[in-house]
Amino acid sequence: MSTEDTAPESIAVIPVIAAEPAAAPLPEAPTNITAENPLCTVGRRKKAHARARIHPGEGKVSVNGRSLDDYFSLSVDRTTATRPFAMTCGLKKYDVSVRVSGGGPTGQADSIALALARAIAILEPVTHRAMRDSGLLTRDARVKERKKYGRRGARRGFQFSKR
Repeated sequence: MSTEDTAPESIAVIPVIAAEPAAAPLPEAPTNITAENPLCTVGRRKKAHARARIHPGEGKVSVNGRSLDDYFSLSVDRTTATRPFAMTCGLKKYDVSVRVSGGGPTGQADSIALALARAIAILEPVTHRAMRDSGLLTRDARVKERKKYGRRGARRGFQFSKR
């Protein structure tokens, strides 16, 4: 028997081209949002809870019945709270009323930012990916660690005294 008879015939290899996954269609923005029927979202950070009510308007932002500038004395907190609007250029398109409770000013500003980002992602679905990539739609789960027994705080022990 010769080696030519036992050698396998050449097999034609057909390249398989993987089809790209079809982009999911963007969800439709709700059309029934009015001043009488606002979109309601919630945001949380540390101990702060913010409930935002948003509807089309001329750009008024009120926090617990006061203007944003009156409520937050630090400009950093004002900037943090309105960051979703700054990213999507939507500050002049919507009126916002926010009820916030618990926590301090920084936690409240972050909770307002999350609530507004969630609302804008629903109202303008094309901005969802950009806000997700910048971290505006991610809930910051860090909270204060509890105090443990036998310790001065959450982790620090009492000072050791030899004598």
